[in-house]
Amino acid sequence: MIDRDFVGAVLAPYTVAVERDRLRRYAAAVGLPGAVFTDETAARAAGHPDLPVPPALLAGLERQEPGDFLADLGVRLSDVRHVEQGFVHHRTVYAGDLLTFAPVITGIRTRRGLDFVVRDTAVTRDDGLVAELHQVILVQPGGK
Repeated sequence: MIDRDFVGAVLAPYTVAVERDRLRRYAAAVGLPGAVFTDETAARAAGHPDLPVPPALLAGLERQEPGDFLADLGVRLSDVRHVEQGFVHHRTVYAGDLLTFAPVITGIRTRRGLDFVVRDTAVTRDDGLVAELHQVILVQPGGK
């Protein structure tokens, strides 16, 4: 059982630069239609200052988190299963943006002997909040 004292723990914020090449690779991998996600000229013609970031890619950028918050909770990665993920987007993110991720453990609950850890992350850039990310992971003790 994970110690409930971790609820409210503010994890170390970290910064990620949004790279154009990564956006292009993501767009190709998931088959995003239109050149707006891969061609800067097309993006500008559509009214964007640069390549826009597809909303779901923020989860991929979040994975660049330094350190291992799970280890701090006493959890092995092999015991973790992804349960839920959500996003609230406030502003469009673009290639070239420098984003700061500020994660917080907002809940830990146990059901049928399994622990669920809830982590919410505010994503900001120099002009304020751009998105809020929500993640729930299941911890299966002993990798069951």
